[in-house]
Amino acid sequence: MIKIALGIEYDGSNYCGWQTQNHTATIQLALELALSKIANHPIKVVCAGRTDAGVHSVGQIIHFITNSKRNIKSWILGANYYLPKNISVFGGCFVVNTFHARYSVITRSYQYIINNSIFRSALKNNRSYHFYHHRLDINKMNQAAVFLIGKHDFSAFRAKYCQSNNPIKIIKSISIIRKRNLVVLSIESNSFLYRMVRNITGSLIEIGSNKKSIEWIKSVLEKKNRTIAGPTVPASGLYLSYVRYPKIFNITIKNNILFI
Repeated sequence: MIKIALGIEYDGSNYCGWQTQNHTATIQLALELALSKIANHPIKVVCAGRTDAGVHSVGQIIHFITNSKRNIKSWILGANYYLPKNISVFGGCFVVNTFHARYSVITRSYQYIINNSIFRSALKNNRSYHFYHHRLDINKMNQAAVFLIGKHDFSAFRAKYCQSNNPIKIIKSISIIRKRNLVVLSIESNSFLYRMVRNITGSLIEIGSNKKSIEWIKSVLEKKNRTIAGPTVPASGLYLSYVRYPKIFNITIKNNILFI
């Protein structure tokens, strides 16, 4: 049996998330159908991080096991032939049996894209969050983000139906940059709670629009109360951007798409 890892890019706008569900379009189902045609036997894929409905990716990693002997280029080109146009494979490699797309992860990185223009964009409609009420102050947002870096209980940014057993996570880095009217939040952590990135972004927007003080987010974090944190921003702006694995696995799959 052969184990293969692939890098996946997708526009999640028309999908009900990653995980296969009955009678609904999902990323996992589309990939399994395409790869099964190439392998000539049923394929089950495992992903690095399950994304919600409407969430996108430029750096999802999957693995699957097959007894079909094909080179990596054939798997990539074949998958892209059978996949819908809003899902594509951008890279791949053979991996050892001990590699696991989900459980071998060291950190995951996400980006959240905000269209901070007074005018809506037809092209960015389902690929960003149009926040036009105020010009965001990214200096204040970055100052506030410092309070979130490190090991904390992130219960204040945890959605109601989160299934994680432990609200304590370690944020390695978080930053906000601007290029013209695009504001991009980048965050890297060992793992995330359900909707944690979208809830953190909503809280930082409260600060960037001068509704809350910089120190407010520290108080929210300490009180561990979701009801006093900021709103959950839409899924349309969220991207799984990169997954980091131990060097021993030699996973060099990385997309060349950069937002900024």
